[in-house]
Amino acid sequence: MAEEERALLGGDGGDGGSPGPPRALPAACDPRRLPHRLLVLALMCFLGFGSYFCYDNPAALQTQVQRDMKVNTAQFMALYAWYSWPNVVLCFFGGFLIDRVFGIRLGTIIFSIFVCVGQVVFALGALFNTFWLMEVGRFIFGIGGESLAVAQNTYAVSWFKGKELNLVFGLQLSMARIGSTVNMNIMGWIYSRVQDLLGYAGPSTLGLALLIGGVTCLFSLSCALILAYLDRRAEKLLCKEQGKTGEVIKLTDVKDFSLSLWLIFVICVCYYAAIFPFIGLGKVFFIEKFRFSPQEASAINSIVYIISAPMSPVFGLLVDKVGKNIIWVLCAVITTLASHIMLAFTFWNPWIAMCLLGVAYSLLACALWPMVAFVVPEHQLGTAYGFMQSIQNLGLAVIAIAAGMILDTRGYLFLEVFFSACVCLSLIAVVMLYFVNHLTGGDLNWSAKKRAKLQKAAASDSQLITPPVYQPWPTGVC
Repeated sequence: MAEEERALLGGDGGDGGSPGPPRALPAACDPRRLPHRLLVLALMCFLGFGSYFCYDNPAALQTQVQRDMKVNTAQFMALYAWYSWPNVVLCFFGGFLIDRVFGIRLGTIIFSIFVCVGQVVFALGALFNTFWLMEVGRFIFGIGGESLAVAQNTYAVSWFKGKELNLVFGLQLSMARIGSTVNMNIMGWIYSRVQDLLGYAGPSTLGLALLIGGVTCLFSLSCALILAYLDRRAEKLLCKEQGKTGEVIKLTDVKDFSLSLWLIFVICVCYYAAIFPFIGLGKVFFIEKFRFSPQEASAINSIVYIISAPMSPVFGLLVDKVGKNIIWVLCAVITTLASHIMLAFTFWNPWIAMCLLGVAYSLLACALWPMVAFVVPEHQLGTAYGFMQSIQNLGLAVIAIAAGMILDTRGYLFLEVFFSACVCLSLIAVVMLYFVNHLTGGDLNWSAKKRAKLQKAAASDSQLITPPVYQPWPTGVC
């Protein structure tokens, strides 16, 4: 390390101690050079790959989990609820733990270990035919999953600045969706291969398949360890501080939240309630209603994530260039409602509805989450985003259990009507937000040109100009 530091900052010229000409490090080893930063970016993207891959393991193996563990749909969906419960609270404190307790490097490793341990306990629960142990595993997994996403964003802000930061966030989100997509299309195949090896299906087969899937969590943990080393090395070589989230959590700020922000919260909860629980139950839905094979059902159930992977950065750039966030959110919600209605009441090719759903899902994430920064002061951003993620996880936990109960008692038609009703509530909230924003003179629906012009004018009038604070989108479940 000492030799690297001398090479980067300039070594001694000889016995006299006078500084000699600096000896450049290889590009791949120099934290200031693009090849090294690309290596760090790759590690950041793969940091969350394992958690996103394993998050939807239950959806990819819904038939097998319910058959092998002998549970109904409500119990099956509780696996998703147990993931969300700890994050109702932890969303407020993930940034605090990283900033004040662990630091970004140790915090990332600890959260990655929670993800690994949670997946192992989840798999052991299946291996020992103990469903409550599987639920414990999902709870532990949830403790690490969302906080790991916060750490991932913190690393991004620490290593990348300015306009390149938006691209980095888009690439991280794309990698997360790739992890979900690979899970949907490969876990069923892994289960079949394990079944062929053992000669029978059952809890042991399910447990071994989940353990194999957990290898991706070990891969992400190794990325966390390497990234911690590279970040510590860069801190010493460049004399930079360890990254911080910048979040300031003050629960008393909640009383100052505007009506526009509360409507954004309602849109968030109601919209995602019709996305993630639907995907969790989607595979069997396509098998039963459209007579798809398990492989075809897995493929179509993952199309939302497949579309989101490349389209999230594209839509992020589009919304940045055009503005008009409320209009984009309105388009996304209407398209989602049309998709659910098509799936519920028609037998049209479901690929059409699912592709529309994937486009709408990608667009809404890019337009909705940045709006929070337009309606709250900078010092309340941490509280606002924490509260938004908290109630989102609370909603997902409750809706997951409710969806399972509806499916057990009423069937898929009633479940699709329920999801459509959730999207309708989201649509009503969007319309209300449009009028509230218009009547209060808000800037949520300004064009990008108008917003840039006014920000430039405000900056020129200010005697003290401070650099912007980049608030990354929460990526856990958006």
